[in-house]
Amino acid sequence: MTSATKGLVKLFCGTYVFGIAGSVTFFDKVGYLATVDGRSMQPAFNPKHSKWRDIIFCNRWIIRGSRIQKGDIVSLVSPNHPNEVLVKRIIALEGETIRTLNYKTRYVTVPKGHCWMEGDNHEQSLDSNFFGPVSVGLIHSKATHILWPWDRNQRLKSDIPAGRTVLDRRRVAELQENGELADNGDV
Repeated sequence: MTSATKGLVKLFCGTYVFGIAGSVTFFDKVGYLATVDGRSMQPAFNPKHSKWRDIIFCNRWIIRGSRIQKGDIVSLVSPNHPNEVLVKRIIALEGETIRTLNYKTRYVTVPKGHCWMEGDNHEQSLDSNFFGPVSVGLIHSKATHILWPWDRNQRLKSDIPAGRTVLDRRRVAELQENGELADNGDV
């Protein structure tokens, strides 16, 4: 093998190794692309009129240090099926009280280290109304953009759906007085 050939092989191998290491680091620390399956997040993802499934960018970097907020759409490990990944919207954070849609108790105060998350299409979603508050440790990224299809390419906003706000302190005090608010141990 000539020295020129050796140089090319060395260059190719070095580029290949650093390219793979760089890609793995990017996907592990910065973010990745994901295809959204199902209808639980309609109309935000996979609207009825679209013939394509949405492809989103899931940003791992932005949630470092648990920087999540109400309205964020996040990707997380399913609390019930650890091999499944879910995409849901955060509705309430720890310490906040929410009126549930069909959980075992009507009102829930989200425990420390947890959040309440729901799909935008409640009839098609397995979410906190099914399994209760979710540990924030299960969240691994925030969906920040729809990349495909092109006509839906957009930055995602952290919005709370209408009617899904947390209860104010006055209402929480009334519920506690009437005995309607579940103790955190009950969730």
